[in-house]
Amino acid sequence: MPQTMKVSVLNGVHDIVTEERPVPVPAPDEVLIKVTAVGTCGSDVHYYEHGRIGDFVVREPLVLGHEPAGVVVARGADADSHEIGQRVALEPGVPCSTCTQCTIGQYNLCPQMRFFGTPPIDGAFCQYVTLREDFAYAVPDELSDEAAGLLEPLSVGVWACRKATVGPGARVLITGAGPIGLVATQAARAFGATEVVVTDVNAERLAVAAELGATGTVDVSAEAIADTGFEPDVLLECSGVPAAIGPAIRAVGKAGRVVLIGMGGDEIPLPLAHVQGNELEVTGTFRYANTWPTAIALAAGGDVDLDRLVTHRFGLDQVTDALTVAARDPKVIKPVVLPQVSRVA
Repeated sequence: MPQTMKVSVLNGVHDIVTEERPVPVPAPDEVLIKVTAVGTCGSDVHYYEHGRIGDFVVREPLVLGHEPAGVVVARGADADSHEIGQRVALEPGVPCSTCTQCTIGQYNLCPQMRFFGTPPIDGAFCQYVTLREDFAYAVPDELSDEAAGLLEPLSVGVWACRKATVGPGARVLITGAGPIGLVATQAARAFGATEVVVTDVNAERLAVAAELGATGTVDVSAEAIADTGFEPDVLLECSGVPAAIGPAIRAVGKAGRVVLIGMGGDEIPLPLAHVQGNELEVTGTFRYANTWPTAIALAAGGDVDLDRLVTHRFGLDQVTDALTVAARDPKVIKPVVLPQVSRVA
């Protein structure tokens, strides 16, 4: 094992450097993982652009990245769930496991959560990380390293479908055809939805949504949702755009479910009369809980295609490029960082 590793570090807004740090040593209940692929997320971009998300503020150097996959290369004294060499997907948030939220199964709401790439917890834009062994999930050979990393955003889609009780025969509206909207589309179909309509203003992303299972798409820059006549049972709001949320909620039929996933403004206008008059259930989501086994099964079984989302690849010295490429290329869906190489041509 090497004694040091390369790490991509965010020192402040628009300030990322690559430096050497010691390879971490796993605690007794942890495994050491050689990171093979890390998806980039909008939250990574937000920290790079603004240095904060809500109350989470970058006050000291921070390693971003929370969509990792890798290989177990060492184990702590009490860790025995994985053999050396096992390929794993990493659930990037480790809860305390003892608080009220943890003990009732809602560990995603644990107030002591230690989540990769969220101040002050370092993430996975580096060559090695440690993780509690029960949050490293063995992945089958059917999944590529990149797909294994993207089980994290897929888990967001799985959790949202569970919150919305998507099941056979459901009619689902998904606003936003970004990475979360695209995994939510596939998850909803896998959960049994018979109609899944996706909206966006990007024609290329809408085409990908159709390719990945959407039964209909709407370019809302040219056509209003209300004019389509589609009345969903479920709204999975993935855009985070306040102006898009009101019209989408108004489309939902009686006793429908609305799940707010996208992170946009801190406050949104709510069409209260429609919510009350139709007895809609409106809820938010925060990450996920107990989703990795389902996500692995969906991806390995072919119900969800995660590799199709990967549009750009970068080495560890190119993290800045990975976080800014969407501003330069409208075809971007999911850039991936490969930490074991410095640069990807």
